[in-house]
Amino acid sequence: MALYESVIIGRQDLTPSQFETIINKFISVITSFKGEIKKKENWGLRNLTYKIKKNRKGHYILLNIDASSEAVFEYERLMRLDEDIIRFLTIKIKSIDNNPSPLMTNKSDKKKDEAIIDDSGTTFDKEKQ
Repeated sequence: MALYESVIIGRQDLTPSQFETIINKFISVITSFKGEIKKKENWGLRNLTYKIKKNRKGHYILLNIDASSEAVFEYERLMRLDEDIIRFLTIKIKSIDNNPSPLMTNKSDKKKDEAIIDDSGTTFDKEKQ
């Protein structure tokens, strides 16, 4: 079996529970082919860069999949048929990163990593100020 990463965008007028039901339908296809979902991240309702099928926003979800190519083929075929799915992208990967994706990291965590440099070139940590 191979490892895949899949990002799915659902229509904006779906409720989160409706979108979750649709995703569970696709997950059941993967598990019926003896595959498994290694990681699942719900990125929530986000703005789209441009309108897609008259939608300005979409529900995003990331799935890391360990399955055969037949399972992924059927999974993608069903997504193409589903009217509630705006876009999807599935790619083959070498390994699954167990850390949260960059979209899931907290903005306050990013600020902790940044440093302030004053006019003399000295670096100060924001936490100490």
